[in-house]
Formats: sequence, structure tokens, C-alpha cells
Amino acid sequence: MNRSTVSCLKTLVVALHFLCWLCGAFVVAFGEFQMIHSKFASLVTTFWPVYPANTLVVTGAIVTCVCYLGVLGGMKENRCMLITFFVLLFILMLVELAMACVFLVYSREIDTYFERDLMGSLEIYRDSSPEGNKTIKDDFDAVQYLFRCCGVHGVADWEGKVPISCCTKDPCNTPNQPNWEEGCLEKLRDWFARNYLSTGAGVVTMFIIQTKELQILHNLLKLLVQDLTTQVKKVSISFLL
Repeated sequence: MNRSTVSCLKTLVVALHFLCWLCGAFVVAFGEFQMIHSKFASLVTTFWPVYPANTLVVTGAIVTCVCYLGVLGGMKENRCMLITFFVLLFILMLVELAMACVFLVYSREIDTYFERDLMGSLEIYRDSSPEGNKTIKDDFDAVQYLFRCCGVHGVADWEGKVPISCCTKDPCNTPNQPNWEEGCLEKLRDWFARNYLSTGAGVVTMFIIQTKELQILHNLLKLLVQDLTTQVKKVSISFLL
């Protein structure tokens, strides 16, 4: 067997694994950035497992760990590590497909939970004391400032206790302050849709890279097994002679 073929495949496998590792690290960093700068997590507690930033961090961390194993296995030509990586990568791809199916099948249920959580957070804000539930209040105010909206469905959700973050222009903090008329629910839905579009594009890119990795890794493992078989035969023949 031509040893240069194995070396070429090994280099290609290591390069793809390293590219996959970089993608995973970037996804984790981007997810952490969203977690730090986002103000929505405390408002949608039921929605936490599929919150874009959390999805990015968890997926990226798993991909980074799995691809690191692939890089080491490819550099050392360690069949055990490469086979382990092959199995883990295949399982990871199945999980990614399963997650995509869950999002498609349960999109309406997720939307219902999202609306319910927002209303629950608004009611906590509206009915609490001035010093109570500061995190929810700060986050809801940040959402209303950022998206220029008021309440979940509209200003009527506040039942007369409209916060200053709904005010469009001075004079604010008065009984007749001018408020944003549009609710935050639709604007947050649009924001999440855009985030999931970018998240989905990243997952599809990683899925394509992973598919190519499996194909090339399968060929490399076949060549390594053939190489091992050839070496065993040579040793056996030399021993018999």
C-alpha cells in the first residue's frame, strides 16, 4: 500500500478536525457573547433549553471536545481514538438532526410557552413592590427600550401601571405619558427567528463538515487496517522463514 496515500488522508483528516474544532470554539464564544449582552433569559424561563445562546454554547462545547479527540487521533494515527471519534461524531450528527426535528414539530408549543412566560414576567413586574424582582424589572425595561415596544400584546397589559420604559418621548413618568403602542411579543418573535436562522446556518455548515469528515475518516481507517494487516503478514512470513 502507498504510504503517501495514508499521509495525505491523515493531513486532510487533521485539517478538517481542526476546522471543526475552530467552528465549535467560535460557536461557544458567540453564544457566551449573546448570554452576556442579552436581556431575555430571565423573562422566558420555560424557553431556557432552546434559548439561542444556550443552544449555541452547549452545541459548540460538545463539537469542540469531540473534534479535539479527532485532531489527536489523526495526528497520532491512533485507531482507537479515531474509531471513538467516528462513533461520537455519528451520534452528534444524529442529535443535531433530532434537535432540528424537535424544533420543527414543536414550534407552535414553543411559541405558546414563550408567550405565557412573557405574560408571567409582566405580571410579576406589574404586581411587585418597587424594590422587588429587580432582575425581571431590569430585563423587561431593557427589552422595551431596545425594541421600542410596550407590554406583551400592547400597553393595555400593564393595566394602568405603565413603566417609564414604555415612554416614547418627554414628558415621561406622568399619568398621560406617551407610550409605544406595539407589544413586545411579535418583536421578540422576529428577533428569535433571526437568531435561529443564523444558528441554523452555523449548524448546517458544521453538519456538512462533519459529513465530509466521516467519509474521509472511514477511508483512512480502512487504509490503516490494511496497513496493519500487511505488516502482520510480513512479520508472520519473516518468522516462518
